[in-house]
Amino acid sequence: MITKRIIPCLDVKNGRVVKGVNFEGVSDVSDPVALADFYSKNGADELVFYDITASFEGRKLFTDILTDVASKIFIPLTVGGGINTVDDFDRVLKCGADKVSVNSGAIRNPNLISEAAKRYGDQCVVISADVKRVGNEFRVFAKGGREDTGLEAIEWIRRCVGNGAGEVVLNSIDTDGVKRGFDLEMLRAVLQAVNVPVIASGGAGGIGDFVDLFKSLPTVDAGLAASIFHFGEVTIPDLKRELKNNGINVRI
Repeated sequence: MITKRIIPCLDVKNGRVVKGVNFEGVSDVSDPVALADFYSKNGADELVFYDITASFEGRKLFTDILTDVASKIFIPLTVGGGINTVDDFDRVLKCGADKVSVNSGAIRNPNLISEAAKRYGDQCVVISADVKRVGNEFRVFAKGGREDTGLEAIEWIRRCVGNGAGEVVLNSIDTDGVKRGFDLEMLRAVLQAVNVPVIASGGAGGIGDFVDLFKSLPTVDAGLAASIFHFGEVTIPDLKRELKNNGINVRI
């Protein structure tokens, strides 16, 4: 049985970890290096680092902070924000990232995923999709959830995987920071469309939401969360113990 992964997410703005609700109203949380070190030592299976305003501000990702984070942790690190070219992949991987997450850059240049996958392998390329309901459709948003691309999300994700993305992070804008549970309907649609690992992001409010996620969608690979971990509402050791008690395979 495949082990389910628990992944904290560091949303970084101006060198600090921040957190908002529905991608808006961000507030300061912590120093990213100290927080990454804490998670690495306290049971996280992987870590995601997003420079959340790099694409919107049209700049490159903060590599000095990333290098410091990578030097402190001993778990896989996925990095995203301002990834627009294969050279950006190269720069981030050289800073210590294991995988590179792309969103707005792939929307602007659909060939980016295939070019990066050919150079670094599918396992290095993650499509991070910020998705929101618009009418009866799941729609892809760019620039940190600020811009409606008009792209239908399920077909877009399917196309990205076909081009070489080896993993999908599905960020539900509708449930982000709301703490009422993961977006199971949206996740189910993605899981039915692709055959690569899918990470659920957006909506975790407590341990029960992770239990519901893995029980309701046995093929989902991981659960990602931010504020409930950052503010100590849920500890990863407690979460994993409860998951194991519910018959869900996790690394203790």
